[in-house]
Amino acid sequence: MTTRTVTNGPVRLHVVEEGNPAGPTLLLVHGWPDTHALWDRVVPELARDFRIVRFDNRGAGASTVPRDVADYRLELLAGDLFAVIDAVSPDVPVHLLGHDWGAVLCWEAVCEPGAAERIASYTSVSGPNLDHLASWMRRRLRDRRPLGPLEQAVASAYTVLFQTPGLPVPALRWWFSRHWPAFVGFFDRSDPALIGPVAPTLADDMVHGLKLYRANLRRRLRAPRERHTDVPVQLIQGLRDRAVRPVGYEDTEKWVTDLRREPLDAGHWSPRSHAGELAAATARFVRDVEARHTARTPAL
Repeated sequence: MTTRTVTNGPVRLHVVEEGNPAGPTLLLVHGWPDTHALWDRVVPELARDFRIVRFDNRGAGASTVPRDVADYRLELLAGDLFAVIDAVSPDVPVHLLGHDWGAVLCWEAVCEPGAAERIASYTSVSGPNLDHLASWMRRRLRDRRPLGPLEQAVASAYTVLFQTPGLPVPALRWWFSRHWPAFVGFFDRSDPALIGPVAPTLADDMVHGLKLYRANLRRRLRAPRERHTDVPVQLIQGLRDRAVRPVGYEDTEKWVTDLRREPLDAGHWSPRSHAGELAAATARFVRDVEARHTARTPAL
């Protein structure tokens, strides 16, 4: 394992590299309230065949913690991701695996113009494209089919509290950060032993990460954009995910040229509770994409 620092303007990102240096580069992106350590159970399943790169997002772990809410906008986080890609694999596109807000920011990146030149594939876990989600909700309501949007709205009710400055901070700092494995085990109906150990920065990461919700949810859900991608996408659908409901991905084929759906009988924190299954699905997809690329590349 080696570490480095990648800069994007004033933001310094803590980056960890490990695995097979001769393998395809697989970049792992965590969400709230995690750090790169989210992937500790996934990495050993992939390290023999892939070069693994993971990093702490801005506001988490050992990376820079910006103060302003506006500094957590998705376009800036996508800029961080591209800075890491340019630093670790400037000449060869990388494969992405993102979870929760890490998946949301990966969606932002793969829908950028020219993304397919820098990103070879994307495996999305428990984090939607907010523009796609908002467009789907509007279509469902126009069609007078509100049950799907209502199901997701109930699952996302906690985000209303997260967008209220100051309100959730004491609960996060003084209760949830101290009982996080037990809470996630209860929430996901999984073994709490699979969740820990947690990062020493967890309480701070929880609070700083609230700015992700405040900077992005309302502005994206109020005014969704047309966001398409030609990057091959694998959608891991956690069938027991109580935070991101599978029904919200109903329209994803509209936006993704090359889409594969992979059901997983897991809750929200599948990188911890179902690491082997998630790693196997990711490896299969990456190998398929690599094989297709090789078949299209003319021999010299």
